[in-house]
Amino acid sequence: MRKELSILHVIRAPVGGVFRHVADLSRVQVKAGHAVGLVCDAAANDPLQEGRIAALAAALPLGVTRLPMARAISPGDGPAALRVARCIGGLKPDIVHTHGAKGGLYGRLGAALQRRRGARVAAFYAPHGGSLHYEAGSWQGRIYFTVERALERITDGLVHVCAFEAETYRAKVGVPRCPAHIVRNGLRPEEFEPIGPNADAADFLFIGELRAIKGVDLFIEALSLLEADGRKPRALIVGPGSPEEQHRFRELANKSVHANRVAFHPPMPAREAFAKAHAVIMPSRAESLPYIVLEAAAAGVPLVASHVGGIPEVFAGETDRLVPSGDANALAEAMRAALDEPKRLQAEAMLRRDRIKQSFSLAAAAGRIEAIYREALEARYSVVRTGPVAEVDLPR
Repeated sequence: MRKELSILHVIRAPVGGVFRHVADLSRVQVKAGHAVGLVCDAAANDPLQEGRIAALAAALPLGVTRLPMARAISPGDGPAALRVARCIGGLKPDIVHTHGAKGGLYGRLGAALQRRRGARVAAFYAPHGGSLHYEAGSWQGRIYFTVERALERITDGLVHVCAFEAETYRAKVGVPRCPAHIVRNGLRPEEFEPIGPNADAADFLFIGELRAIKGVDLFIEALSLLEADGRKPRALIVGPGSPEEQHRFRELANKSVHANRVAFHPPMPAREAFAKAHAVIMPSRAESLPYIVLEAAAAGVPLVASHVGGIPEVFAGETDRLVPSGDANALAEAMRAALDEPKRLQAEAMLRRDRIKQSFSLAAAAGRIEAIYREALEARYSVVRTGPVAEVDLPR
């Protein structure tokens, strides 16, 4: 009989696609009989996200522990790592699965400290883009990549969400000195139910964090270019953002686009937002494998996205439809085609839905991750393993 595992996930900010990934994976792991918990930042989020965190806490046997964690490099990183280490020592997990740059730092250091104290724990790291978005020659990149390289020595495995991320890690940090795996994000079966637009749907929807890296300004600029061409598209911008970023993008929209044609909304469930527009626009400057692209594709929603990160892996066989990153003119042209050829985009969306249904399964992803855990525990502690082990994808 297979031993149930005690699993602790560590992330910094419990928001966006990273939180979605951790929440989905955690719930499947609990359903499989494992004891699961989460450590994340104590800072409050919007009411919708706080509700999601509370619901997850109620579902996890080890609960959710919230500790102060700074986003930027700061003197507080040392104390934060020690707090995480104490949490690991108290919960005594078999597995510490870390996510994102800061979660990866705190969780792996905490697990290593507890191992020095005699704990039997394996540590894993999923970058989710994170530090890999920095340029190799920038001062931030040099610092982060040096730290990433050093942390490999206390890491039992890297878990990349797409081949692009694995390749980027190799190019910027180096060939890993610990096992590295590719396990794509997965979706629940009900997320493949098609969604059509409401009767009063807008033309375009942006949904995601209001940050420059997500290309919100490019979306607004593309809308302005369409207006200059005589079009009158209506758009929704849905998502969280700092007060400064929200003000910046609202001001840009007010200056660039005719009044009442761009509406800003607070965060809402993705499938609810999809029904409010005819097409989703994903104009990111950088990504790993964003859930919004997967969710829109699974729902059969027409999608205009930039050619970055792992997005081409979702658009396999149709990457010519992707837009060059950072090019507002190309984005406007793709949006113009969406207005002119809605039936073609809808047909492509349904074919995309059918294709990805075979490749992005949450159950399959969770099974592969459990296999990775057990192989690492066996390698580190010679744990006796029984039962079959799922196949693991390895980067070339």
